[in-house]
Amino acid sequence: MYEYAIAWEWLGFAARWFHVVTAIAWIGSSFYFIALDLGLVKRPHLPPGAYGEEWQVHGGGFYHIQKYLVAPAQMPEHLTWFKYESYFTWISGFLMLCIVYYGGADLFLIDRHVLDISVPVAILISLASLAFGWVVYDLLCRSPLGLNTWGLMAVLYAVLVFMAWGYTQLFTGRAAFLHLGAFTATIMSANVFMIIIPNQKIVVADLIAGRTPDPKYGQVAKQRSLHNNYLTLPVIFFMLSNHYPLAFGTAFNWVIAALVFLMGVTIRHWFNTTHARKGRPTWTWIVTVILFMLIMWLSTVPKQLTGETDTAAVTPAFQQFADNPHFPAVKQLVSTRCSMCHAAEPVYEGVVRPPKGVALENDAEIAAHAREIYIQAGRSHAMPPGNVTDITPDERRLLIAWFESAVEGKKQ
Repeated sequence: MYEYAIAWEWLGFAARWFHVVTAIAWIGSSFYFIALDLGLVKRPHLPPGAYGEEWQVHGGGFYHIQKYLVAPAQMPEHLTWFKYESYFTWISGFLMLCIVYYGGADLFLIDRHVLDISVPVAILISLASLAFGWVVYDLLCRSPLGLNTWGLMAVLYAVLVFMAWGYTQLFTGRAAFLHLGAFTATIMSANVFMIIIPNQKIVVADLIAGRTPDPKYGQVAKQRSLHNNYLTLPVIFFMLSNHYPLAFGTAFNWVIAALVFLMGVTIRHWFNTTHARKGRPTWTWIVTVILFMLIMWLSTVPKQLTGETDTAAVTPAFQQFADNPHFPAVKQLVSTRCSMCHAAEPVYEGVVRPPKGVALENDAEIAAHAREIYIQAGRSHAMPPGNVTDITPDERRLLIAWFESAVEGKKQ
């Protein structure tokens, strides 16, 4: 039923909102505690076991915070845990992955010019890659290499670059970037769920039992937290990249991804150094700008976007939209109202690439984006922006009739 498309759109919006809210909570608390930890000051009056303290002012009051590197002498009366932000960020992100990329696999996940696979196979590859990432990462951290912090991070960077390239050999460019973000976010959330929180629980249990906690649990948790620190900004980039085809829709998209990880390191290094009161390394911003300019250059070399829809034939998944009696009129409508922007080479002033990588120049492209056309230009007035091409109410009704009759026809 056509109502399904509207309900699915709202479900996706709800999941996205949920994901953004939980991500803000997780990233916010993470960045706060990183800054707090780096700003701690050692003073002689600190109680036994305390590593450092910090005075802060916020909301009209002063806060006096002390950190114990292992644990205090006895269990505090009240202990606040920071874990659910991470859990629900991953859960909501996975829900988004299911709604957008698994539910719309034929359009958003699979590019048959890259790899001709079925929807179930593509979903299984996606799920397996996320599990693979955590297993490989955890084994590396537990190996002798894990004792060398920067050596380990160099190897992890190589793994991420390999996955960036690998995903572009499996999925659409858009899905490749999204999966790279999900791959990294899975590692980050699993660090919290599998390592950091369990280690903290061991320390708490030792305190309750009157035992002296082993400092190794805190050291391991801190290493995983350091990795999360440097991975956060790239994950945000990849999660936002689906709105910017110049990032994901180029022949060098995996190289762009590799450079994004480096930018995450340079930006976080500036903040970490500043919070630790070790100066303000402005060179990191110079490097970041150079990397970003290199990304901009790579996004247009070559100019031809990858992952274009086949101009020869409509895929079976969208055939009912091309076979519908309304389609000839819809095709004419789209060509006059939409294709000046949604084309491989847009002619509308200021538009250099089709918005979100969506081209609507032939039967296959129009049929494949039937639901988006229905939602964006039929059921809502989101497209064209500001109605710059003067689409009429009757034309919007034509788009609605086309989509709904095609869906109903398929059901019958």
